[in-house]
Amino acid sequence: MLLTSPARIAQLHAAVDPLRRIKVPRDLEPLVSTSAGEQDPAAVGMSRERVEGIWRGALRLYRSGMYPALGLCVRRHGEVVLDRSVGWARGGGPSENAVRVAATPDTPYCVYSASKAVTATVVHLLHERGLLDTDAPVAEYLPEFDRPHLDAITIDHVLSHRAGLPFVPRTLMDLDQFTESAYLRSAVSGLRVRSVPGAVQSYHAVSGGFVLGEIVREVTGTDIGTVLRREILDPLHFRWTGYGASLADQALVAHDYATGPRLLPPASLLLTRVLGMSLEELVKVGRDPRFLGGVVPAGNVVTTANELSRFMDMLRQGGTLDGVSVMRKETVRRALEQRSYHEFDRSLGLPIRFSAGYMLGAKVLGLYGPDTDQAFGHLGFTNVMAWADPRREISVALMTNGNPVIGPHLPALWNLTRLIGAAAPKVDDPMLYR
Repeated sequence: MLLTSPARIAQLHAAVDPLRRIKVPRDLEPLVSTSAGEQDPAAVGMSRERVEGIWRGALRLYRSGMYPALGLCVRRHGEVVLDRSVGWARGGGPSENAVRVAATPDTPYCVYSASKAVTATVVHLLHERGLLDTDAPVAEYLPEFDRPHLDAITIDHVLSHRAGLPFVPRTLMDLDQFTESAYLRSAVSGLRVRSVPGAVQSYHAVSGGFVLGEIVREVTGTDIGTVLRREILDPLHFRWTGYGASLADQALVAHDYATGPRLLPPASLLLTRVLGMSLEELVKVGRDPRFLGGVVPAGNVVTTANELSRFMDMLRQGGTLDGVSVMRKETVRRALEQRSYHEFDRSLGLPIRFSAGYMLGAKVLGLYGPDTDQAFGHLGFTNVMAWADPRREISVALMTNGNPVIGPHLPALWNLTRLIGAAAPKVDDPMLYR
């Protein structure tokens, strides 16, 4: 009898499954977990039938085979109407031969670029406090930027992906050094400006977060993770939603997996330039205790679907949550002012609306479904989504631990956002704009 190692079996399976899918059981009910905190949708103007329709849409998305685990939390008027998960937090990857750990609504995920919405919130809060001015040049706070080309970059340029610093060298994410401020200051000051600051939109996947993090350190005397915890998370009693996690908590974090078709050049080359590494390498980095134990302002917030939707709900309510105010409503509204209208993004390769730190929705074809021009939030690598829609008074977080860029899941993903918007009637007087 021919004996083959588990690793070789995985390689052979990958060779015959170019989509890198997980095996989805026919009966999903044993894999579904529901939070005890779900409330009656009727109390907030939604129907139970529509909410269950949202979950059926989530299960259709899960059946695409792109995610070992999927979690979804939807709030309406601050009340949780849906908070469920399906699948495996660990051990359920394509062709993986490992012990499977079921996902629950309490499972934390690394949300990657959705972290940018959290980082932007900290920066705007410090603007409100008078510790920095988002319209000021970065060089006012980081002397390393006081040289040709870099000296024209403002904090607002960095927040809105118009600083001209989209690409990062592989060395910037040296996991043995990236937590050292001196190393980061030297690394970010050495970034090459690719376009005139303010002229074009080109998504800064990694670089902008480190620039903002060092500005926060300069004006507060401490790291951005400490500021976030002290000024927002602790007053609002968040368990998660900080940058990274303690070594003990890392054992609870869902594992990410490379799923979906492998990208080919030139798309794969562009992604590598933007991320500083390939998609497959990033998945490995995302599991590394050094990455999860550090502070990556652009990409390592660890949180649950419930907490991330709660964070977005704080912004939807203008900086107040459960009677505790952490920032002014005027600050949130200023942060959401549009910086670009469906401008073609030179890094992402698609048109998208941005404010100073948040991805905005659209009237017809938007990230958060149709007719969501007032919605705001952020995507995370690659199918994490967090957004708030003031017109519908909803806040949503979709968590996944599969990372397909393209694949058969896209129609179901679009349909899910459509179902969420359709289930929540618009309101005449949104709280954020009162």
